[in-house]
Amino acid sequence: MTESTPTLLEAVRDVARLAGDIALRHFRTSLAVEAKADGSPVTIADRSAEHAAREWIAARFPSDGVLGEELGAARHDARRRWVIDPIDGTKTFIRGVPLWGTLVAVLDGDAVAAGAAYFPAVGEMVAAAPGCGAWWNDSRCSVSPVSSIAQATVLTTDERFPHDAEQRRAWRDLAARALVSRSWGDCYGYLLVATGRAEVMADGILNLWDIAPFMPIIEEAGGVLTDWSGARTPFGGSAIATNRALASTVRDALRVSPARRAENAHA
Repeated sequence: MTESTPTLLEAVRDVARLAGDIALRHFRTSLAVEAKADGSPVTIADRSAEHAAREWIAARFPSDGVLGEELGAARHDARRRWVIDPIDGTKTFIRGVPLWGTLVAVLDGDAVAAGAAYFPAVGEMVAAAPGCGAWWNDSRCSVSPVSSIAQATVLTTDERFPHDAEQRRAWRDLAARALVSRSWGDCYGYLLVATGRAEVMADGILNLWDIAPFMPIIEEAGGVLTDWSGARTPFGGSAIATNRALASTVRDALRVSPARRAENAHA
């Protein structure tokens, strides 16, 4: 890096704001919506935002790799890689609902060195790097102190939960015990946990670019982020984010053992 190159925490914030503001120009406009190979939607807003982010990174960190949801991988063998989701919540975006975000993370090997999530339609930014704290706009943020599920707000992206029936049952049992259960999902749910406005956010299936920025954000805010097996990793293909007080309770409630699956399969 040169002397004028920003720190990684500054950089992820800058990239997320740049890309998010470009996406915002297209928000609530007439957009052509295409279907990707997996059936999910994509628009010019997604591609334009990611293209701008990649140009910014190439100009300042030319030897770094990049992995973006829409434009794929570049320099994939680089030790340090940038991970970009230009619009997390595209289905929300194209319906004119403001709870979508732009996500950017920097990985050093398999560790997340910094992450940012920008929500331009509601004017919120949350960012963090290990040892630097979690920042909500210009103030430090933290998870809530709630220690009872009966007083908790629990969130998920999709209440249908795309994993097996036992995982869906475990989630529904937990949600029934909570004070509030909502599907304010995608990246917005993780923002709410990091800023103390919800206690649990769970996704049964996701990609690296959906969750990597939130690893330092949730942890620096005092919370716990794991995959569904309880492993501290953004590579597990699933995620549970909680405040620290409810971390064990929630993961115990959502853990579905192979024996329980087999028992219920033959019931």
